[in-house]
Amino acid sequence: MSNIVLIGMPGCGKSTVGVILAKTLGIGFVDTDLIIQQREKRLLQDIIDKEGIDKFLDCEEDAVMSVDCDNSVIATGGSVVFRDNSIKHLKKNGKIFFLDVSLDEIKSRLDNISTRGVVAEKSQSIDEIFDQRFPLYEKYADYILKLNNSNVENTVEQICNLIK
Repeated sequence: MSNIVLIGMPGCGKSTVGVILAKTLGIGFVDTDLIIQQREKRLLQDIIDKEGIDKFLDCEEDAVMSVDCDNSVIATGGSVVFRDNSIKHLKKNGKIFFLDVSLDEIKSRLDNISTRGVVAEKSQSIDEIFDQRFPLYEKYADYILKLNNSNVENTVEQICNLIK
């Protein structure tokens, strides 16, 4: 089986769904945000604050390009869609699933946008981040899962049904 790659806004549930999906399928799990933190030995927000967005995106691209696995669920950072090479690498051996959660739901989940490691200009609102990224998520997705009012188990079930 090829990899299952999860993309979407910060707070949409990529890491949470990814862990449960991997356990359900009995396959590996990779979180690219954790790879970045392990390689850089610091938090994502620290990289953004001290080095800037471009440096963070470079670190993210390097982390994604280092992922070499089969039969795994890969949870990506919400900004992975800003680097075409990253998406091309993930698509080589995987199907991209966009976890599409409404803006209102994202707002209710993201109370810590300034400390969470979200790639955004200081003045950008969640609305602006959403508007900037949404077309990219749609563009790169092999599957789009509309997840409003969906819990983790329902999301895992939807993905399992799509990969059968």
